Amino acid sequence: MRNSVEAAGLGLLHLLRYPRAGTMWTRRDAGRPRRLRRHLSSSGPPWRLLFFGSDQFAVESLKLLTSSRHSADGIVETLEVVTLDDDVPVNRFAQQNRLPVHNWPLGDTEGRFDVGIVVSFGRLLQERLIKQFPYGMLNVHPSLLPRWRGPAPIFHTILHGDAVTGVTIMQLRPHRFDVGPILNQDLHVVPDRCTTDELRDALAVKGAHLLIDTLRTLPERVRNKREQSQAGVTFAPKINKSMSWMVWDEQTCDQIDRLYRSVSSRIPLRTTWMGQTVKLLGFTGRCHISLADEQKKPVPGSIRYQRVSDTLAVSCKDGWVGFKGVLLKKRLTATEFYNGYLHQALLKQQPQHAARGLFVGKREVNANKDLSLQSQNKLC
Repeated sequence: MRNSVEAAGLGLLHLLRYPRAGTMWTRRDAGRPRRLRRHLSSSGPPWRLLFFGSDQFAVESLKLLTSSRHSADGIVETLEVVTLDDDVPVNRFAQQNRLPVHNWPLGDTEGRFDVGIVVSFGRLLQERLIKQFPYGMLNVHPSLLPRWRGPAPIFHTILHGDAVTGVTIMQLRPHRFDVGPILNQDLHVVPDRCTTDELRDALAVKGAHLLIDTLRTLPERVRNKREQSQAGVTFAPKINKSMSWMVWDEQTCDQIDRLYRSVSSRIPLRTTWMGQTVKLLGFTGRCHISLADEQKKPVPGSIRYQRVSDTLAVSCKDGWVGFKGVLLKKRLTATEFYNGYLHQALLKQQPQHAARGLFVGKREVNANKDLSLQSQNKLC
C-alpha cells in the first residue's frame, strides 16, 4: 500500500513539474477542498471525450473513437459514454468494450472532459452542460446543414429524392436543434433506388471518419467555424404512421417508390379495401398494364392481378405500381389475396359496390365518412 501511494505521489509531482504543452494546473475556488484540473485554452489532442448516443448510427462513431484510443495518431486519450437506456446499441457496445457508462441525466462533469460528442442522442442539451466542455460539444448530423434540420434527415433525403446529401460536424448550441456553427462537411452522392437503411449505414461510416478528421485539427476548425446560412433551411420531422397512407389519385409512381424506400422498413405502406386496413408488401416499382379500352383512364386505386409475375398492380396518378403481397389479418401473396378475397368479391359485385375492385386511400375513406355523417344529419 505504501509503495503504491508513493508511486502515485511521484506521478503527480512529475505532472506538476512537466505539464503537457498547453496545459496548466489550477486550484478551484477559495474555501473549497483543493482540486486540480486542467485548463485547455491552447491545448490539442489527445482528447478526453464524453460520448452521448443511442442508436446504431451512433455506434459507428463510437466504434472508431474506441479504436483510436490505441492508435498511433493519438487523438483519443480517454473515452466515456452517456446513454438514455440500457437496451440501446450504444450501451451494448460500451459494455462489450468496457467503456465507462453514465446514466442520463448527467451530473457535474466540469474539468473531467475536453470535448463532448453527440450522435443520435435525442435530447436537447442545456447551456450549463455545453459550457462544461472547453471545446464545446460536437454533433455528427447526417445531412448537409442547413438542409434537413431535425430528427429524421435521412428519411426526408430519400422521400424528397435528393441526389446529393452528406454529413455535417457542427458545434451544439442550446435551446434549438441543429443550428450551431459548422466545423466540417463531406458530400455523399445518393445511389439510385437507395433505401433509408442503406443510406444510414453509409453516412454512419462517413460521419465517423469525418469526426476523427475534425478532432485531429479541432482548435483550428473551431477558429474557422462558419455560421449556417439562413437560405436553404429545411426541416426533417419524425416519421409517423400517417405518412404511410396511400392517396392513389395524388401520388405518382416515383413518389410511391420514394415513400416505400424511405419508410417501409419501419412502417408498411397502407391503404383500405372494403373498409379494412391493408398493409402493402414487396413493392416492385412501376408496372406496365394493357387495358381493353386504352382511351379510358383507370380509377386511381384500381387493382389488377398479374398471374405470370404474381403481382398486384394498383393504379395511381400517372400509372401503375406493383406489390408482391398484402397483410390483411394475415400475410398473403398476390395470388392468395386474389383467389381468396379479390376474385370472390368481384364475382359478387353489384354496380353500387364498384369499390370491391379498388384500394381506397385514407383521404377517400375520411371523405366517405363525412358524406355519411352529412346524410345522417339531414335525415335527423
